[in-house]
Amino acid sequence: MSGRQAKPEPVMRAPFRLSAETAAWLEARAEALDRGELGGPPVLARLAEAQVFGLGVAPEWGGAPGTDIGHAIEAIADLARHSLTAAFLAWGQRVVIETLLRSGNVPLARRWVPDLMAARLAGASGLSNVIKSLGGFDRLRIQAREGAGGWRLDGRIDWITNAQPDAFVATAATALPQGGVALVALHHGLPGLQRSADLPLLGLRGSATAQIDLQDVRVAEDQVLQADARQILPGLRPRLVGLQCGLSLGLARAALDVAQRAGLPGKGLQPLCDKLNERLEGSASALINGVRQDMFVSHPAALFRLRIALAEIAQQAVELELQATGGAAYLMAPHGGGFARRWREAAFLPIVTPSLVQLRAELAKLEAAAQG
Repeated sequence: MSGRQAKPEPVMRAPFRLSAETAAWLEARAEALDRGELGGPPVLARLAEAQVFGLGVAPEWGGAPGTDIGHAIEAIADLARHSLTAAFLAWGQRVVIETLLRSGNVPLARRWVPDLMAARLAGASGLSNVIKSLGGFDRLRIQAREGAGGWRLDGRIDWITNAQPDAFVATAATALPQGGVALVALHHGLPGLQRSADLPLLGLRGSATAQIDLQDVRVAEDQVLQADARQILPGLRPRLVGLQCGLSLGLARAALDVAQRAGLPGKGLQPLCDKLNERLEGSASALINGVRQDMFVSHPAALFRLRIALAEIAQQAVELELQATGGAAYLMAPHGGGFARRWREAAFLPIVTPSLVQLRAELAKLEAAAQG
């Protein structure tokens, strides 16, 4: 052996694309996933087989060599072209993997990351409450108190996705007895942890979205991801939101594809489609480059503007699809070509945390601080 360190593998810049077989598999199940007739486990297993969860994860953790966070964002976008439910499940899984890897709790990551990568365990991210809390939009819903052998947690996670019954690990934030905020990992089998029935959503009903109640739940030291959430959240938030932006990006691309096939030139809609597509791909490029270069850690306002822009473009793209396809789009599935599902999916994008209302309020605060 020469003793020289191996050169890091160069990152491929070509965007990730699902195989034609996997894309067709998802397309055939998109309606069932949206209606809740198909659950998440077979989807997670299929995506694990396609190595979706390994994109942007270091090879020593079982990740895909030569990939980075940009490939993971493009993978979420490619999933959203076929099923926003599948993309949302993948988002939850990938965010929990990212949180574990960035937490500094290496033993816990070693315990759970392999099972998450292989979809033997589902990852449910419950960090929306702390993100809203840090922005001044909510109070922390989980409180910790001192107890024998660790903390005792009481409270609730109002909305958590990919909480597959009997097979999930959730990430959450808790207020500490002495002040401050910690991030913890909660396994589904913890005494005192109660998962509700799936929430009665308008769409995405196969996403295993539920509420979790905590009553005197013991959290030992080895379940603490980060005792000071401020040490991890500034670097984690751009990746969480960047992956989330993939939902809008993929849905917009799907709607514009359908509109294009409907024959836009003869309907006078081609210029509008071209303009939307230009804005979409420009925003996508800015998003992926910014997350890759960690630009949004110190410039969060730019990320917030991109999240707002992409959600609005997706809604406009679905509206364009309706205009291009006409009355045919208003037929129930399978005759409407998936339009009704995409309409429901587009309605979800403004409200997923951080919501557009929260982002606009945060932008106003940042702009006011910059001026005064």
